Amino acid sequence: MPINILICDLVGLAFDKNGNPDPSEVKSHIEAKGGAFHVGGMPHKGESADLNFYYHPDISTHDEILALSKEGQFDAVIAAATVIPHEAKFRFGSVRIGAGTGNMNSASWGGPNGIAGNAPLMNTPGFNARATAQMTIKALLHFRPNLPFDVLHRRVIDGNFDTGKNLREFPTGKLEGQTIAIIGYGNIGREVAKLAAAFGMKIHVAARKAHHAQIASDGFTGFESAVDAMRGTDVVSVHTGLGTLNPATGRSANQGLINSEKFSAMNFRATVLNFDRGECVDATALNNAMASGQVANAAIDADIFKTSDGKLSGPMVPYLPLAQHYADRILLLPHAAADTDHASRVAGAKQAVDQIFDAIVNKRVTNLKGDLPAGYVNAGVKLGV
Repeated sequence: MPINILICDLVGLAFDKNGNPDPSEVKSHIEAKGGAFHVGGMPHKGESADLNFYYHPDISTHDEILALSKEGQFDAVIAAATVIPHEAKFRFGSVRIGAGTGNMNSASWGGPNGIAGNAPLMNTPGFNARATAQMTIKALLHFRPNLPFDVLHRRVIDGNFDTGKNLREFPTGKLEGQTIAIIGYGNIGREVAKLAAAFGMKIHVAARKAHHAQIASDGFTGFESAVDAMRGTDVVSVHTGLGTLNPATGRSANQGLINSEKFSAMNFRATVLNFDRGECVDATALNNAMASGQVANAAIDADIFKTSDGKLSGPMVPYLPLAQHYADRILLLPHAAADTDHASRVAGAKQAVDQIFDAIVNKRVTNLKGDLPAGYVNAGVKLGV
């Protein structure tokens, strides 16, 4: 009997001759393994392949996902940014393209922690680490050093600048000698630390004690708490993930981790970078810190979704009012850093396909998140490069 897998995010970000994102590399990979790739459509009897992948990259809302999954229409799912609802049913589990699994809420595998489910929850860590780290540094350079290239460019074009007379109007600084606190030392946090160090920045890292030997070996200073890592720093960059979800409260361990106490520990007019999960920063506390001037600038890269009637949802929504008050001091991005690099997305999607095949055909689970369901074997960890 055919087994059917839903793919509900883009698996190719380069464009074909018609100007559409091209999934052909992943399609070829699936077919080389003996599977079938369908653009759109629903499972039906008579499929020739044992494993059939149905590509629905344009669905994103709660209702759209449930329409395809509430009755267990598909046996497994591959997702990237799309939030998989608690009520969605996938008897053979899932793979999240990327590291975190905070969007993978189905009870089939026990929610985003993968606890006490009947199906495996997997991910593909590492593939988008460098792309995310580079975009994090790009956001930092947008604010620091704070030389306004756009203003200078326009004044030069308009013939309204004299280097000898007007440069004094634009005093600036440099990143060298400033201190950045990196919260979390996974694949992305490590890459951000390396890039920041290349600019001559001092690196504080908040991470578990077990990581401190590696942090020291890399030439950085480790701290066990975020507030200690952020004390006296000029920049904070968050890369810790949401952490474990508490079913009783509905809150994740790192939700609101970067709060008023942490902002107060930083140097005055600090910069906040959150290219992790939007919920990791307390948006209300950030608003207050920006109002007081304690935080000068912030860049937030978080998911945002829009229904057909225009309603917005996702962790970006609490930040939207800040843009009205701090227009030139804040960047709000739609979780684009990790999800817009074609090569990384294709490589992660191919590995996700391999992991689904292995889990279904051989009952072997790679990059398991949470508990190993009965009947499966843990194949360990495979990191992307």
